Amino acid sequence: MTDQPVTDQRLEGTRQKTVGKARAALGRLTGNRKQQIEGHLTEYSGKARDAYGRVIDGLDGLVDKAPTQYQGKARQGLDFARRKPLLTTGVIAGLAVLLGALGRRR
Repeated sequence: MTDQPVTDQRLEGTRQKTVGKARAALGRLTGNRKQQIEGHLTEYSGKARDAYGRVIDGLDGLVDKAPTQYQGKARQGLDFARRKPLLTTGVIAGLAVLLGALGRRR
């Protein structure tokens, strides 16, 4: 067991994974293909949310190790990421695409 705190994202992700697995299994048992697919989608959504929570927890530990003058701004960024996970993911994905395009121009 780690000494990192468990965020709401991780708890919700674990819940979604469990619900999704159960739903997919029920769909398999009853032959309901739609329920089975929806269950898998819920499960994978939960896995993504759990992974996002793990990243946020890891970054939280890095903020504590940052120089004192940067900790306040870094903490504000993490608080924003916790409140707006989808927006944060979109911004990071957009930056990755932009940086990838800039890298190809050379």
